[in-house]
This record gives sequence, C-alpha cells and structure tokens, in this order.
Amino acid sequence: QVDLVESGGGLVQAGGSLRLSCAASGSIGTRNAMGWYRQAPGEQPELVATITSSGKIKYGDSVKGRFTVSRDNAKNTVYLQMNNLKPDDTAVYYCNASVVGRDYRVEDYWGQGTQVTVSS
Repeated sequence: QVDLVESGGGLVQAGGSLRLSCAASGSIGTRNAMGWYRQAPGEQPELVATITSSGKIKYGDSVKGRFTVSRDNAKNTVYLQMNNLKPDDTAVYYCNASVVGRDYRVEDYWGQGTQVTVSS
C-alpha cells in the first residue's frame, strides 16, 4: 500500500554532513507525518525528527541544533539534513510515515533502513 524508499546513508568523518531522503510510493493522504528514527545495535529505536503535513516539527534532544527535517508534499518525500555529525550518531536510520486512512485509523509504515556511520 505504502512503500518507503530511503537513500543518502554512508560513512562520514566527525564534523561532516549527510543528507537523507525518503520517498513514499502510494497515497499517504492529506493528514500524515513523516520522519526518521534511528537504532543502534542492542538499543531501542530513538526519535530523530518528524514533520507533519501541516509543517509541525519535533526533534530528538540529541540532534537539536544539528539536524534539519523538511518535506516536499508534492513528491511525498521527507529529507534529513545532518550537520556536525558525531560518532554517537552512528545507527541505522529508518524512515517512517504515519497516515490517516479513510477509516480514520492511523497506520504506520517503515522503510528498510539506511546505515549512517560516523568515524572519529
């Protein structure tokens, strides 16, 4: 129904930057949120950033001031600009979409994840 395709992960030195993209295939409706979560080995997923269809944004405390989330509603695409990367940012980053279906039930969709590795 909804497929999320991520790109932009890779290896970067501390202090560098990466830009992640996630495109949703299929309708995500007019009320939705898209964003990013990350998970390091053996740990629970952590909120990175989300942005709703109306532009409301939330950031995880550890990335505030360094990461910027944005979206292109016409393309159903969300972006994550990551600046001043730190080794602690190393994780698998997962794209998420929360959508309101016609039955008004919220449905969550997840991408396959993209690896971000920050070297010191």
